[in-house]
Amino acid sequence: MALVKMKKLLEQAETKGVGIGAFSVGNMEMIMGAVQAAEELQTPIILQIAEVRLKNSPLAFVGPMMVSAAQKAKVDIAVHLDHGLTIETVKAALNMGFTSVMLDASTRPFEDNISKTQEVVRLARTFGATVEAELGLVGGSEDGSSNHGIKCTDPDDARVFAEQTGIDALAIAIGNAHGNYPAAPRLQFEVLKAINKAVDIPLVLHGGSGITDEDFQKAISLGIRKINIATASFNSLTEYARRYFTDNDSYNYFDLDKAMIEGTYENVKRHMKVFHHAFTGAV
Repeated sequence: MALVKMKKLLEQAETKGVGIGAFSVGNMEMIMGAVQAAEELQTPIILQIAEVRLKNSPLAFVGPMMVSAAQKAKVDIAVHLDHGLTIETVKAALNMGFTSVMLDASTRPFEDNISKTQEVVRLARTFGATVEAELGLVGGSEDGSSNHGIKCTDPDDARVFAEQTGIDALAIAIGNAHGNYPAAPRLQFEVLKAINKAVDIPLVLHGGSGITDEDFQKAISLGIRKINIATASFNSLTEYARRYFTDNDSYNYFDLDKAMIEGTYENVKRHMKVFHHAFTGAV
């Protein structure tokens, strides 16, 4: 198929009432595993990387691989910069061919978040790219280095924010957190309902690793259209690599490479099936 704008995938998800998996990657094997799962299930995905990961996976190296993989895939794939920290990184991703970007100003005061996001929207529009932003505080950080606490998104603020910024998708805080959950999260579905009623753009759930399948499906039924998965994929890759060394007496790079691809593939495939399964509980 093709490298596509994330907005296209979000619109399709809205029409079908499903969620689109946004899978964070850090190397070639993760990209290959995610694309393999998407092609097998004949279902679009989003490949993404957060700026905090660029110290381990430089954008100049991993970015072109992500874009090339999407261009050559047999399904539609969007390529997204997740949690950008600087406008310079956003520009670099757009120039590289990313079809979606996010500058995370959620820890800034409300008006600052709006103004920073407006700047990104103006820039992205010149590339025809999709823009995601975040409002409220999602717990933890992508690399586990900080935790600003959790502050649920205010529905009225969400309406104003969406109207004033012109963003295409809004990441919200409803009790979700990045990284490994020490205990099962308690998502605030009433808050999600109110936000979904207040805005008319797709909603995004960060911190997807560790949320139950039922809660994923319930969130999707209430308006979540993009779900970020990072930690679960990194953990799965690491576990498959560990098994490779445990189960074999001799080792080589090429079999290790296969194990890392398989670890990512299995996790991506499992989540994709959950995101496209209808919720059967009460809302």
